[in-house]
Amino acid sequence: MKAHDQAHMFEQPALQRRARLLGYAGQLPQVLAIILLADPETRWIALAGGYGYAALIFSFLGGVWWGVGISNPQAPRWVYVAAVLPSLIGLATYVPWIFGWTWPGPSLIVLGLCLLASPVVDREMALKLPLPDGWVRLRSHLSVGLGLLTLLLAAAAFTL
Repeated sequence: MKAHDQAHMFEQPALQRRARLLGYAGQLPQVLAIILLADPETRWIALAGGYGYAALIFSFLGGVWWGVGISNPQAPRWVYVAAVLPSLIGLATYVPWIFGWTWPGPSLIVLGLCLLASPVVDREMALKLPLPDGWVRLRSHLSVGLGLLTLLLAAAAFTL
């Protein structure tokens, strides 16, 4: 194998523009939930929908991490634990609704904080695995955005 081919083999692919745009568009359902808070008739829908969306996206992140780990033989073992936790945390935040306990405020707080912390996993993976250029930056933007929007919904759940 030529030196040029070897160097190209280890290059990190750049994120496609489409991936970035769709990633940012993924903030829109949470923005819509916040807008729906303005109408007393849609507040519960907004809170439940915003909770559901945050839980789904957090669980989706676990699937992304699992995929990154399974596709890279050099992936550290902790990646699989990190990948399973979002689904388990999402389920745990659903339990209060099942039993009729205080919900969704505390559950939204947990999900919002977990989303805010999730880029730590991406940064650690990027130190050990080849990820696309811009991956950590995009993931940080998306998780901080969705985490803050989810915490805003949590605040509304306690005040409305």
